[in-house]
Amino acid sequence: MVKAVVGANWGDEGKGKITDMLAREADIVIRFQGGANAGHTIVNNYGKFALHTLPSGVFYDHTTSIIGNGVALNIPILMNEIKSITDRNVPMPRILVSDRAQIVMPYHVLFDQYEEERLGGKSFGSTKSGIAPFYSDKYAKIGFQVSELFDEELLKEKVERVVEQKNVLLEHLYHKPAIVPSGLLETLHEYRDMIAPFVCDVSLYLDEAIKSGKNILLEGQLGTLKDPDHGIYPMVTSSSTLAAYGAIGAGLPPYEIKEIYTVCKAYSSAVGAGAFVSEIFGDEADELRRRGGDGGEYGATTGRPRRMGWFDCVASKYGCRLQGTTDVCFTVLDVLGYLDEIPVCTGYEIDGEVTTQFPVTSKLEKAKPVLTVLPGWKTDIRGIKNYDDLPENCRRYVEFVEQQIGYPITLVSNGPARDDIIYRKSPLKK
Repeated sequence: MVKAVVGANWGDEGKGKITDMLAREADIVIRFQGGANAGHTIVNNYGKFALHTLPSGVFYDHTTSIIGNGVALNIPILMNEIKSITDRNVPMPRILVSDRAQIVMPYHVLFDQYEEERLGGKSFGSTKSGIAPFYSDKYAKIGFQVSELFDEELLKEKVERVVEQKNVLLEHLYHKPAIVPSGLLETLHEYRDMIAPFVCDVSLYLDEAIKSGKNILLEGQLGTLKDPDHGIYPMVTSSSTLAAYGAIGAGLPPYEIKEIYTVCKAYSSAVGAGAFVSEIFGDEADELRRRGGDGGEYGATTGRPRRMGWFDCVASKYGCRLQGTTDVCFTVLDVLGYLDEIPVCTGYEIDGEVTTQFPVTSKLEKAKPVLTVLPGWKTDIRGIKNYDDLPENCRRYVEFVEQQIGYPITLVSNGPARDDIIYRKSPLKK
């Protein structure tokens, strides 16, 4: 069976923990899109880890971890990440990398930095990891596939051709030093030697795995609202963040994806620029940020303080719909235990009219939150294992959100550890 774990919102919803948990039953865990520009935080028996490229299943000795063809593969970062976990006594995971995955080149990272610099105050809030230039090149058909590293003649010719184009931009648009083709070729030889032990025809491997009844888990990065088609364009990422893309980014038939776990936080947070209707500020935001997550709400990759907000039913309902949600995983519920009252965004007021449907970006910029205030439960809920043992106001909060978004909340996370999870039977579960 194939399952997917994806985000409903802006990313940072707690997908790493849910993937780590579901990986117990998985034989194969796959990253199918995105690059090292966002992280998944995992807390387990080995300690606390922030993964950026490796799938969150690497801590189990029974899983195979796969970097799919849809991933923006930064080879040195992957190698450093493997070393960072094995240095902390995690056994060397079984890793496969698609021969059709494309490589984040050193100049992609530079172009990302140069463009943000050039745009100044009008920048997109990039993590400067080279992701947008990488995907631009992929679709302009001048990207480098992993398989091409092993064809010396093709590689040499392509380096010469691509460098010629890049140097025009470096000289005339950015006024930066040119790329030397021989130096780049040498770097790619180093990349080839690093990645060689892991390269595989992943779609063929998965075809055989499906036929033999293996359990496969697709791990998404970021969330619906960062999707380039369905998100808050242009403040989005550069690859699709939807479960449907898992079929493409891993090389699977779409009908094989049977369960889609969409992760929602019990409040909202976002990294980077863009419309964020339920956002809060000042002391209120600082308090939630300080208490949030495990050690506070700061980006796993960037360390940037996340923007904070109340739970957004409009955005989450939309996010779950686009993902094709079968199960909602409701995370960090324990964080809200300090509040007397908990506001929830249940509608958007746009030009004097209230809507519960998520609009296009130009209308989103004008939206004001319509808030419903629920009573808090004022107690620590960590350690509770049964849903019925949660305080009444806590259950009321979960059930109110579930009714508003219209998708079944079947998993509730009430702490950062792997076992801080409550399984719930939802009346909405088909």
